[in-house]
Amino acid sequence: MRKLFCDGLIYDSESKSFVRADILVEDTRIVKIEEEVDILLADEIVDCSGKYIIPGFVDVHSHGRTRVDFNNVKTAEDVRNMRTSYASVGTTTVMATLASAPYDDLVTSANAINANREEEGGISTVAGIHLEGRYLNEKRRGAHATELLAKLDGAELSELLGAMLPAPLHISAALELAGDDFYEVALSRGATLGMAHSDATYDEAMAAISKGAVSFTHTFNAMRPMHHREPGNISASLLSDAYTEVICDGEHVHPAMISMAHRLKPDGKLVLITDSMEAAGAEDGEYSIAGLKVFVRDGKAVNAEGALAGSTLDMHNALKNYMSFCGLALEEALPAATANPAKMVGISDSCGRIAEGLRADLIVLDSKDDVSINAVYAAGIKVK
Repeated sequence: MRKLFCDGLIYDSESKSFVRADILVEDTRIVKIEEEVDILLADEIVDCSGKYIIPGFVDVHSHGRTRVDFNNVKTAEDVRNMRTSYASVGTTTVMATLASAPYDDLVTSANAINANREEEGGISTVAGIHLEGRYLNEKRRGAHATELLAKLDGAELSELLGAMLPAPLHISAALELAGDDFYEVALSRGATLGMAHSDATYDEAMAAISKGAVSFTHTFNAMRPMHHREPGNISASLLSDAYTEVICDGEHVHPAMISMAHRLKPDGKLVLITDSMEAAGAEDGEYSIAGLKVFVRDGKAVNAEGALAGSTLDMHNALKNYMSFCGLALEEALPAATANPAKMVGISDSCGRIAEGLRADLIVLDSKDDVSINAVYAAGIKVK
């Protein structure tokens, strides 16, 4: 089945600009992008005149949506419903993020995720697994229950990652507590590493980067506070060439700090995330994450201690917030929600850009000013 998206303004991630062109899609992949593609090559024509076409959003840090948490998936239907919900708000690629849990439960969750990752048109793709839990610093545990934390042990990590493969893997951990064996195991398994829930000093954080860490998980949150005599891992995140994740909802991080991060980061290294939990796309009420109860009121998720516990954010709103907080045009802001996260976790060969050979994850916009979504195509099929 060949589908031709005609006469749209296509976003080019390299030049950060829109270019008028046609896109030919065969099944789930983009096969041709040219100024004018012969309509006789297509079985279906999608008229995009006057529309803007951008890549589907890539969320590399999300725990769940629509009353389902990746830690608690039980059926293929659970995973499918989540994938449909992500796609409905423009997130066509997601890393299934697992919070702290008992070892056996993490294995069970990983098996359920891996069994339901097959690429399918019309729903988002679960690209891999993001392990954000268990290997955290108790001092900065945030909304993770203390009893669910574990030492950063290379032998245990090797066994756990073996159970999680073949999915691409990203590990968020308090790497100041890790020995060389932890790094060696993660990197030998092809995983990417992020500093998370950490009390690292600036020097410890920079040492983690030198050993192979590529990112800082939800920067500013669950980190040692910045001080002028000990800048801590927040400063390492902002001043290094590592990727900087930020939860762009205006609650986890003040808009002024988001703007500061944008100004400080090297080009291509700021990553928008949602850190969404099961209440995203659902009503207010009582939920749970990482072994703790979470209470959602007016869309804000907190635990019994009043600490923020995930979010109800989606990537579409994260992008709009980022544009507003930093005074950015869509062209400047888009990589932080598409290409940058894909590169961070090593999946840019399949998503994050509009390019030949990549998955046909496309968002059609009516306007690039208010970023209103006209339609979403996940793996070449329109999302219902």
